[in-house]
Amino acid sequence: MVVRDTPEPPADFAVDHETLAYIALKAKAFDALVASDDPDDASDSADDGFVDALEDEADNPARQELRAAIVSLDADAKATLVALAWLGRGDYEAEEWEDALATARERAQGSTARYLLGMPLLGDYLEDGADKLGISLTLEESAGLIDPDIDTRGG
Repeated sequence: MVVRDTPEPPADFAVDHETLAYIALKAKAFDALVASDDPDDASDSADDGFVDALEDEADNPARQELRAAIVSLDADAKATLVALAWLGRGDYEAEEWEDALATARERAQGSTARYLLGMPLLGDYLEDGADKLGISLTLEESAGLIDPDIDTRGG
C-alpha cells in the first residue's frame, strides 16, 4: 500500500476554501454546457423542455455566475486561481507552486475571467490543483452550491 504524504497548503494562498469550492462547482456546471443548436426555440423555457439551460450562451447563469465570481477576486486571488488551474492541468508540480504563482502574476494581462472560462475542464483542474496542494474541497462541495457572499449579478 502506498502512503501519500499530504502537503501543507501554501501559507500565502489568496483564495479561501469556500470561494474556491464555489468557483470549482460553477466551473464544472459551465464545463457541462453544450453548444447552442436549438433550431426550434420555443416561446418560453417550459415549452422548450428547459433544454436552453444546458446551452452555452452569453445569458446562461452558469457562465454569468462563474464570471462574476472570478471578476470579484483581487489580483492576488486571480493569480492564485490561474496558477492552481495550471497545477491541476499538469503544467507544474506541487513543489513548483511558487514558480507557477510568480508566472501567473507576471503574465496577468487582460481578463482573467475570459482566460479561465476558455479553459476546458477548469473545474477539474481547480480540484486537482487544490488536491496536489493538500487543499480538500470536499466539505465545502458536500454542502452543495454554497454562496460565499459573491455578488453574481455581473460586473
